Amino acid sequence: MIGILNIQVNPSFGKLDVNLKKVEHFVKKFSDKQIDLVVLPEFFSTGNDYENYTQIAVDENGGETIEFIKELAKKYNTNIVAGSVIEKSGINYYNTTFVINRNGETLGKYRKIHLFDYMGGNEREIFTPGEEIATLKLDFGKIGVAISHDVRFPLLYKNLSKAGADIVVQPSSWIIPNEIYNDINSLKYAQEMWEAINRTRAYDNQVYLVTSNQTKTAGKDSSAIGTSLIVAPTSEVLANAKNDQCAVYAEIDLQLVKYYKSLCPIAQMD
Repeated sequence: MIGILNIQVNPSFGKLDVNLKKVEHFVKKFSDKQIDLVVLPEFFSTGNDYENYTQIAVDENGGETIEFIKELAKKYNTNIVAGSVIEKSGINYYNTTFVINRNGETLGKYRKIHLFDYMGGNEREIFTPGEEIATLKLDFGKIGVAISHDVRFPLLYKNLSKAGADIVVQPSSWIIPNEIYNDINSLKYAQEMWEAINRTRAYDNQVYLVTSNQTKTAGKDSSAIGTSLIVAPTSEVLANAKNDQCAVYAEIDLQLVKYYKSLCPIAQMD
């Protein structure tokens, strides 16, 4: 069995130390359990602070943020999918996920391919889209990496599954306008939609899906819907963080992935 810790936070703008300590708090809180993989949200260390993106960007090695995560991985003997950071490479900026192993080494990274440029989103004004999918071999199995808006593009997930991913991890900052967030019924609908699309990606591609989202206020006019999930390849929701800043934990069996892919290998078909 593989122990998954999925962390959901409400990062504060301009408070890197506070945001990083919050992550360690939740890892420490669950350190009595077997933790093989920790997943963090998109922009977990800075929030969606696009106005200051040039100041908060890290270098190609991940800067202070990823150095902290590397030490955390070694301290707690776990693999960590480090949400995402703004990465500067040459003249370009990317929305990038770093994957760190138990030895505190960077195994690889993924640059977000599908940028959010709709309904007020302006990611393409800041970021260059990534060009390559990412599957990485950890000590317990292979993961595929996606980020937030990627979830609207099913072929990415199919390609990750075809490339051998047992688990797809998805750091996210899924936000909605406050006028929707503050209406109980509208928020409920948004969270149910988010859960449904994530359950579908897991089921269609016969993988576990771990989606780690921000929660609560995400900017002056928007909020993140929480609902960080650990979903089985059967589409069963094993853990749901709902609206709180918290971590949720589940143990998963990768033999189920192999079983369902052999029973009905639809994820491998075009």
